[in-house]
Amino acid sequence: MNHDATPSSHPEPGVLSTHSVCGAPCWVSLTSRDLEATEDFYHAVLGWDWRSTAKLGEHFRIALVDGAPVAGIAAVASMWQMAVAWTPYFAVPSADAAVSRVQERGGTAAVGPISLPPGRAALLADRDGATFGIWEGELFTDWETWRKAAPAFIRLHTRDAFDAAMFYGEVLEWASDRPGCCEVRYEGEEVVLRSHGEVVARIESGALEAAPDPTIRPHWQIHFRVADVAACARAAECHGGSVLREGAEEAVLRDADGAQFTVTSRREI
Repeated sequence: MNHDATPSSHPEPGVLSTHSVCGAPCWVSLTSRDLEATEDFYHAVLGWDWRSTAKLGEHFRIALVDGAPVAGIAAVASMWQMAVAWTPYFAVPSADAAVSRVQERGGTAAVGPISLPPGRAALLADRDGATFGIWEGELFTDWETWRKAAPAFIRLHTRDAFDAAMFYGEVLEWASDRPGCCEVRYEGEEVVLRSHGEVVARIESGALEAAPDPTIRPHWQIHFRVADVAACARAAECHGGSVLREGAEEAVLRDADGAQFTVTSRREI
């Protein structure tokens, strides 16, 4: 892989920096193979509109909900030999320092850190293989606005929630004395991450490292809030995707390119 290449679509300038939401998820992006097909699929399933971004080039698009940016799409999976997948990005005050902490703790750096003015980004994997990104710099949009319009939440399915919480806590400086850092609590058998008092992620045990089914290997799952779960599932099937699991309140879907995500009607995590 070309480590000097731009990772999957990343935050652009906004009004706040990653210092204000240290360690919290601040963006999500999708690597795909076919930009036009990806646009059509997510417009049909989630109702997203699209805009291009001159800074990133013809392979990138920004997804909009009621005019608010919610996600990035990068049709670079084949070009950069990357997996087709949704990836959460976490805000960090220093991308270089965060990547060093990942490598020191047994994780890997797939791309970066690289300079993308006005910030720096990297695409990483934890020591169980779950992929995530980091972003240092100005946020794409106001964090509160993004939280209202974007994913309902993200959830890490991993081998050992306690071990994962230690890894991410040290890498992303959770529960530190840094201003704006996230709070971590153990509730039942899950680890709960809060930023500014709001639950933004959960970590749960049970995933299997060598499982042939990617849905039960360690991974970050992106949950998008929708008005009608069943309608989204049927739209996914009609546009080349598939339904991996469906219930009354949420469904796990796979898009036409193979990336999985969850649609949910739940207002709270």
